[in-house]
Amino acid sequence: MQDSNQVHTETVLGVHFFTGDVHAAVSRMLQGGLLVVPAAPALKDLQTQPAYRQALLEADLVIPDSAFMVLVWNYMIAPRLRRPQLRRLSGLEYLRALLERSEVRVPGSTFWIMAGERPASLNLAWLAQQGITVPVSHVYHAPMYGAADAVALTDPALLEVLDRVRPAHIIVTIGGGTQERLGLYLRRNLKYVPGIHCIGAAIAFLSGDQAAIPVWADRLYLGWLLRVIDEPKRYGPRYWAARHLLQLMLRYGAGLPPLLVSRPAA
Repeated sequence: MQDSNQVHTETVLGVHFFTGDVHAAVSRMLQGGLLVVPAAPALKDLQTQPAYRQALLEADLVIPDSAFMVLVWNYMIAPRLRRPQLRRLSGLEYLRALLERSEVRVPGSTFWIMAGERPASLNLAWLAQQGITVPVSHVYHAPMYGAADAVALTDPALLEVLDRVRPAHIIVTIGGGTQERLGLYLRRNLKYVPGIHCIGAAIAFLSGDQAAIPVWADRLYLGWLLRVIDEPKRYGPRYWAARHLLQLMLRYGAGLPPLLVSRPAA
């Protein structure tokens, strides 16, 4: 469970979002623990995805990556509740700062969980260009864990590898909604406490696996738009569905929404 005495946070929808700068976030995570970077399309399911919800509540650091959430909070919720505004901290900004630290540039210090062979190839090539060598033993191709939250996410093979090689940092680059569940599974079951960084597609914006997002676009909250322009059929519906987060925030504000448990089919 996150210790709010260690970091400054602001509570949105019952989740403690980090309010410091990127360097403070990286310094905290170099001590170990679970970091998650929830995006609006996944946050909207906070009431219906119990394992995802629990991952956000148990994470050691939750950074406010969602531009939509930050804007709604700052201009519609915070003034009404007389609460401080949030400063957006994107997963891309966090990853850039993390990879600048000497601790994570040592070969074997990081273990990368990749979404497949093509993303892994592009990501590893980009890391090599940055002077970061990742041994083959420290790359894992994630299986299809299943999108349904009711499916218990387990991966004994991954646990065995991690407990054997014991990297200081595990960087998870798979999809939002799944990576948080995987991060929580690792946090609960590993025999030691590494830094578990669930940064999702952040590295894909740098490696060429997805649409390139320059620093200026990230700072102007335009990353989502570049992704939609690049792959409209894939990301258009996803970001359109994120509009439901507005209703959730207007109704519950800082409070944790009740969990809606659907009845099993007869």
